Amino acid sequence: MLLRSLNPLAVARGDDLPDAVRIDGHTLSRSDIVGGAGALARRLAGAERVAVLAEPSATTVVAIVGCLLAGVTVVPVPPDSGPAELAHILSDSGAQAWLGTAPENRDIPPSSRAGTLPVVPVRLHARDWHSHPEPNPSSIAFVLYTSGTTGPPKGVLLSRGVIAAGLDALAQAWQWTAKDTLVHGLPLFHVHGLILGLLGPLRVGSRLIHTGKPTPRAYTQARGSLYFGVPTVWSRVVEDEEAARALSGARLLVSGSAPLPVPVFSRLVELTGLTPIERYGMSETMITLSTRADGERRPGWVGTPVQGVETRLVGEGGAPVPHDGESIGGLQVRGPMLFDGYLNRPDATAESWTEDGWFVTGDVAAIDADGFHRIVGRESTDLIKSGGYRIGAGEVETSLLGHPSVREVAVVGLADDDLGQRVVAFVVGDAVDPAALIEHVAGELSVHKRPREIRVVDSLPRNAMGKVQKKLLG
Repeated sequence: MLLRSLNPLAVARGDDLPDAVRIDGHTLSRSDIVGGAGALARRLAGAERVAVLAEPSATTVVAIVGCLLAGVTVVPVPPDSGPAELAHILSDSGAQAWLGTAPENRDIPPSSRAGTLPVVPVRLHARDWHSHPEPNPSSIAFVLYTSGTTGPPKGVLLSRGVIAAGLDALAQAWQWTAKDTLVHGLPLFHVHGLILGLLGPLRVGSRLIHTGKPTPRAYTQARGSLYFGVPTVWSRVVEDEEAARALSGARLLVSGSAPLPVPVFSRLVELTGLTPIERYGMSETMITLSTRADGERRPGWVGTPVQGVETRLVGEGGAPVPHDGESIGGLQVRGPMLFDGYLNRPDATAESWTEDGWFVTGDVAAIDADGFHRIVGRESTDLIKSGGYRIGAGEVETSLLGHPSVREVAVVGLADDDLGQRVVAFVVGDAVDPAALIEHVAGELSVHKRPREIRVVDSLPRNAMGKVQKKLLG
């Protein structure tokens, strides 16, 4: 069973948990979730695919579990979707109805399917205890839409078996058990908040406290053992020294969805006494790399492959890249938690795989002799080819973040008639001296890696998961 802690027979025998999920002012027991989801599953019989407005609410929890019980594919929709994105997701996915609630008026054209889909209500207090046949592990549980950087978002198909393999690998790496209480306030329409942050506890059997928003005070008040956050969350935590010190009673602090700046890593260690876990993954791959609860954790490195995963680095022309911790190449992975393709996009699916069965992540990485991985960034935006050198933007960003005047930074390669690309750093900071920053990088790294230009900005463009949108810089 995908959500093992919600086995109806076990819950009926008394294996309940009165506070299995706390979210948006509601506390749901296991029997609340099983009974409510069971009633919904009976009403969904015959449906194939439905849209869920993925707000952090009890309704969303019951809606998603009801679909999983019924074997109906869920299309999670970001609550802040604009009209064009909303229309694309609903049209591309073929969703047959809204489950729970539909978005309010978003200036959606009357001709769009988004404005005509029926709404199936989710009744939190309804109960049905009939058993439902377990769907095949190969059946698609979710269509997750990626944030499109080169066109409309693509629908990533994730099967039940893929999700189970990914969650079990993380439970093993992080020693995640039913004794834990997971705390996070992440959105419920991506792998991080939805698959790891909601389905993870329901599979492992741990409690979940969703804080609505991932603020330092909310995290402190939750008093959990396991915390999930994106780097922006952890940056705000270390700025609130009292809140940070209050997390010292936790077991693990996990950071993901974007690189954790080394200064934030170090400050977390200083204030909490806990060395954060960093991990790496994508919507298409779940989490494939992570440091471990019982292993080494280095700032700027995302650890080793989780259970069942293999990786390799490929250089220009397909040549293998040495595992010396410095040489960088395109990261390719394979394992049991990789996606089942892009919906309606056989061309994009085929382009993502090599002929010998490896998924091309599009990320650039380095691997050391011990198998530790360091992600340099996206090949399309973070691999800078300047004056004949291959430069990883992440390495330059790490150096700049070590300077006391820099709070945030994004490094990109901009077109240059002489160099091909020149290294340009967009910096958020205090009393920034561009010349001093260029000298700082040249003193720490090879001279050719120094920024040729520093641009001071008020903020960096980010998406809902805190990732910097580098394509908007230039």
